[in-house]
Amino acid sequence: MTVSENVAFPAVQPKTRAPRALPPVVTLSDAAADRLCGLYENAHAGELLRISVTTKGCSGKAYDMDFVAEPGEPGDERVMDKGVTVLIDRKAVLFLIGSEMDYQSGEFESGFVFSNPNEKGRCGCGMSFHV
Repeated sequence: MTVSENVAFPAVQPKTRAPRALPPVVTLSDAAADRLCGLYENAHAGELLRISVTTKGCSGKAYDMDFVAEPGEPGDERVMDKGVTVLIDRKAVLFLIGSEMDYQSGEFESGFVFSNPNEKGRCGCGMSFHV
């Protein structure tokens, strides 16, 4: 057979795969959901928690949370977990995918904390992180 001969090859059908399910942007621990329910029912009735990531601190990034009366920006991700809704700034989604938000209460301080699989490290005081 020479190079100039036309050879018919069977058509190869591309294999189609089902898209892989992405992990939720953020999940809430039971303690975080309970605390947010209490806040939504009392001091922040009619508002939603909006989570974003800002540039600050020793390591470069920090979690920022504010209560807003309505979604702040077009494209905010609305996450519902354990019956509680939070908003995620669309620019923060890539930094937060797979994170869990917890509420911890100690003797001297209490607050929301994040367990984020995307973090590569934190500063010494724990207030900022880098990815």
